[in-house]
Amino acid sequence: MPPREAMDDSDEPAERPSRSARKRAAEQLQKLGVRLVALREAQLDALELPGELREALREARRLRGQAALARQHQYIGRLMRTLDPAPLEAALGASAAPGRARGKMPR
Repeated sequence: MPPREAMDDSDEPAERPSRSARKRAAEQLQKLGVRLVALREAQLDALELPGELREALREARRLRGQAALARQHQYIGRLMRTLDPAPLEAALGASAAPGRARGKMPR
């Protein structure tokens, strides 16, 4: 019998995202956090970020080791899970230069 918390009034188990869906969402938030690391300090100040996340972003800029940077990115992703990503994505989209192409430069 499933735990009582998982049951609602209709005696059906509560629907929750699969493990894969949760991992995909966490990875997307981590990628958003990595994009925040690339922002300048003035751009970060314009965003309303918690102090702990702001400090983690500064620390990621300071780190040079690949393994340490990967751990810091995971930590940033964990902190990002408590935030609503929509305003951050909108701010990052607005700060990107509209005429600038992304990717490799043509030869």
